[in-house]
Amino acid sequence: MYKRFLMVFLSLIIAVVAALLVARYPTGPNTISYDEPIGLWLSIGMIIVLFLPPLILSLLRNRVASIISAVYQAFVVISFLGMIPVGLLFPEHAVVSVVALVGAIVTISSVVLAVKTNSNKEMKY
Repeated sequence: MYKRFLMVFLSLIIAVVAALLVARYPTGPNTISYDEPIGLWLSIGMIIVLFLPPLILSLLRNRVASIISAVYQAFVVISFLGMIPVGLLFPEHAVVSVVALVGAIVTISSVVLAVKTNSNKEMKY
């Protein structure tokens, strides 16, 4: 139970770090930057709010909750994978691609851990 929570929490930390790195080098007027701290804080707050469901579901020992958490985290993996091309398009964002790759790997391992944790237990009616 705590392993799942720590993996989801680590994914949250990596997502916040990625947002801070993206804010370091804004690519246009509609992106987050350190020049507009309210937008940056709103982005970080939104990331935290979006990670609350998998954090709460990771504390439950129910098979259905684990599957829902795994599906939810699959969307987080897609988001991390979508950030990887940013580093390929903009040379100064190479660090963002590395952080996104690490985030994708951690989140994929969290999904596997969420699915595998309850797979060997029998269902009780």
